[in-house]
Amino acid sequence: MGEEAQLSDKDTKATMGIEDTRGGKVSPDSQNLRPSVFHSIKFFLLCHSLLQLVQLMISGYLKSSISTVEKRFGLSSQTSGLLVAFNEVGNTALIVFVSYFGSRVHRPRLIGCGAILVALGALLMSLPHFISEPYRYDRTSPVDTPQDFKASLCLPMTSALASTLSNSSCSSYTEAQHLALVGIMFTAQTLLGVGGVPIQPFGISYIDDFAHDSNSPLYLGILFAVTMMGPGLAYGLGGFILRLYVDIDRMPEGGISLTSKDPRWVGAWWLGFLISAGAMALAATPYFFFPRKMPKEKNELHFRRRVLAIISKKEDSLSEQSPRETPEKKDGLARVAPDLTVIQFIKVFPRVLLRTLRHPIFLLVVLSQVCMSSMAAGMATFLPKFLERQFSITASYANMLIGCFSAPSAIAGIILGGVLVKRLHLCPMRCSALCLLGMLFCLLLSLPLFFMGCPTHQIAGIIHQPGTRRGLELFPGCMEPCSCPSDDFNPVCDPSTHVEYLTPCHAGCTNRVVQEALDKSQVFYTNCSCVAGGGPVQAGSCDSACSHLVLPFMFLVCLGVVMACVTHTPSFMLILRYLEVGVQAARQPIREEASDARVMAWMPSPVIHGSAIDTTCVHWAQTCGRRAVCRYYDHDLLRNRFVGLQFFFKTGSLACFALVLAILRQQDKEEGTKVTCSGLQQQLLASGPEKKPEESTV
Repeated sequence: MGEEAQLSDKDTKATMGIEDTRGGKVSPDSQNLRPSVFHSIKFFLLCHSLLQLVQLMISGYLKSSISTVEKRFGLSSQTSGLLVAFNEVGNTALIVFVSYFGSRVHRPRLIGCGAILVALGALLMSLPHFISEPYRYDRTSPVDTPQDFKASLCLPMTSALASTLSNSSCSSYTEAQHLALVGIMFTAQTLLGVGGVPIQPFGISYIDDFAHDSNSPLYLGILFAVTMMGPGLAYGLGGFILRLYVDIDRMPEGGISLTSKDPRWVGAWWLGFLISAGAMALAATPYFFFPRKMPKEKNELHFRRRVLAIISKKEDSLSEQSPRETPEKKDGLARVAPDLTVIQFIKVFPRVLLRTLRHPIFLLVVLSQVCMSSMAAGMATFLPKFLERQFSITASYANMLIGCFSAPSAIAGIILGGVLVKRLHLCPMRCSALCLLGMLFCLLLSLPLFFMGCPTHQIAGIIHQPGTRRGLELFPGCMEPCSCPSDDFNPVCDPSTHVEYLTPCHAGCTNRVVQEALDKSQVFYTNCSCVAGGGPVQAGSCDSACSHLVLPFMFLVCLGVVMACVTHTPSFMLILRYLEVGVQAARQPIREEASDARVMAWMPSPVIHGSAIDTTCVHWAQTCGRRAVCRYYDHDLLRNRFVGLQFFFKTGSLACFALVLAILRQQDKEEGTKVTCSGLQQQLLASGPEKKPEESTV
């Protein structure tokens, strides 16, 4: 407001493209002056909505393809969770500087530069595909023959051939190369976090500064609504892209014999990053043409000038009447200043921070948001992998389910919470009650998830169902003449006993038969010494008997998401209504503290969920002597620990809201007592000045 007061009338009218006459009319010459489209806050809103949409699509795309990246580069879930969390490292390191000291820069250009960094980070994420060797899903097959042809069979030469190829594989793909590829992805994730730092804070502040006060909430609502579609588009893009083979740009001679249902299938994960990088570069282009300061929306500058004049007159009259109160009133005027100097901020921030931390309601609400963000981070990162492993569905289908149901459920929950707060005119106590009910229903809906899942397949030599004989003990010594390679993986299934073998060699099979059909061909292995009757066994993992439960499971998950997101708006209303911070610029520390709490949840939560998933693995792949990706999980343990972590965070959020409601009820009782005492005093001191009951700190 101080800067605008110094603007001359001529400059103000020039920026508005309007020149007033004495009669209050617009001159004819000014009607021909049409401002550029880049001087429209509505066009900026459109550009920024698209930009944040693409930004969230990039960050969400890695989560949609996390299981595919694990297969391709031999990563554990803990490592992939750490990779996802690295997106927040650069964001956490720079968000404070951008939020507090970045208002003096050219915000649109800085947003554009950040978007370019995000595009470069997305390109860097796809780089490991182009500098690594082609994906070979069967390491025992010779290079000059089509893969999976007579591979993994029980032949006398299998042992020598597997040993030779294993050594050559380790020599061509060393540990140093693996670390370099993983390091590139970690660097790309950090760059994505750094580039995303100025996008949201500067965009929101730019819209809030130059939009009409009555339009600013509407614009921000549109921005958030459009942005929320980003994760849904990311999972939808992942569902489409992962149907394509990873080496679609360099297919081996003779083609491949895999289908997307094969556990060795790896989709074209890198293609989504290229598409997202191109979209981000296009969305960043308009920001280099927006002005540093654009004209306020219609009639707003005139209104603010009138407000400044009234405040100035009031300040002058108060200074004449009571000179001693002038500094205090001047400080009150400073409290509505849009930003502070560095020295003023350093002086103000410690007091604001200490006062904020002493507020129990603020701490409890933020802690509940940390729990909900931790729950959301774990679900967004590993829910596709959980569905893929638990219900034996493809990665593409899992992403399509999440993109079509989970993301719209989150949007619906947030809108429902906002509508309830507005229509019912909820007071703070009722807002906390609404948050408590939402988390309670969310917690109850997660209880059936512990019992909705598929049992673990019976894997010969690894996992056997209780009460059944081990698959390899049916024929003792059947594998001894085969000398099967330990690092080979080409699963086959015995349909009669529903027993799965790691390779046809582990089943003792010596022949391979391909049955051609109209739509597809099926591969069978015969003469299997470890299978009753000699086979045949079918290529691929055994089909799950309960894959139909995936839709009811997702239905309950989506209902829980709706109930959890209902608490979004009322929880923020609790923060805004219960924090009366004196300095206007100190509202930014409050927003950033809540943002930092979210960041602190999104950084450790994927690592915690990934570590919990790794503890349920029963068979690890080995690459050059190191543990790589997990091939088989204990489904019951996986379900109990993944859903259990979600249940834990939901319980923490529920407990926080229960404490908030208890504190509010206690404060309401105390305020009622104060009002009653004040009324008695008014009756006893009827001759004294009339006193109003003390208002609540709310």
